[in-house]
Amino acid sequence: MKKFINNVESLLDESLLGFAKANANIIQLNSQPRFVKRINATKAGKVALISGGGSGHEPLHTGFVGVGMLDAACPGQIFTSPTPDQMLAAAEAVENGGGILFIVKNYAGDVMNFEIASEMLSFENTSVLVSDDVSLPKTHSAGRRGVAGTLIVEKILGAAAEQGANLTTCKALGERINRVTASMGVALTSCTVPAIGKPTFKLNDSEMEMGVGIHGERGTETMPLATATEIVDHIAKIITDELKPEKGQQALLLVNGFGGTPLMELHLIYELAAQFWEKQGVNICRSLVGNYTTSLDMAGCSITLSLLDEEMVSLWDAPVHTAVLRW
Repeated sequence: MKKFINNVESLLDESLLGFAKANANIIQLNSQPRFVKRINATKAGKVALISGGGSGHEPLHTGFVGVGMLDAACPGQIFTSPTPDQMLAAAEAVENGGGILFIVKNYAGDVMNFEIASEMLSFENTSVLVSDDVSLPKTHSAGRRGVAGTLIVEKILGAAAEQGANLTTCKALGERINRVTASMGVALTSCTVPAIGKPTFKLNDSEMEMGVGIHGERGTETMPLATATEIVDHIAKIITDELKPEKGQQALLLVNGFGGTPLMELHLIYELAAQFWEKQGVNICRSLVGNYTTSLDMAGCSITLSLLDEEMVSLWDAPVHTAVLRW
């Protein structure tokens, strides 16, 4: 294993110190318990948005803390849920009279720990569960996983909260976004978790893993390596069958890298996916390409399509200033 680390135990804390120092005009780090919060003051009564999850998915979630997006993020150890005390401390630090909205990816540890924190809070709170990964059936025992679509939920809800939407409105909007957002990922390699020191699974040079999550786990099927067009068509057809977009439907297309794929390849995937849906009459009116919800050093990507109405377009376009998204 070759990585830029001193030792496995200190990696997360040292990384967070560097992240906080590099973005000191946007965020502030609380070390014990770990959370990152925005430094800009919010209006009294604003709903505070908090998300979190295991580290190794950077820039999700810490990179999305700031004006127009999250108020705080709780990073757990690599691929490990944050603890309820992190969420409680973050909530107490950012609550400003409007209550707390937790944005939770549908993984068992995240769901359990956010629920514990929610029950322990003394002020109003609720949550939105993100489950955009359509590589798993709706009937899956644990439900569908929350993956790259989480970013879209965080951005649109962040804008709504910034504009004064109340807790009930924000929750309903978040659930609506989740219903019209679908993602699916494919990996060309596994990733290497520092504490393990070797790839979590193996693929030979003629294989790819379809339907992967973001924790280095295997996907739903090991398939022969195909061309970029064939890969995109496979994923886009599954997403289309799920969302059933109509002609003229506005949509956001997100091509997300898993950490080990160059932008040249990600932009190729975007071009092919855009062509696929444009031929079906879908209006790709907003886009995002890059590494946003990663799996350490995994080579691969996910494609996310989110169907938009005029309100969502306006909220997506609203100003945002975080370490990663800025417009």
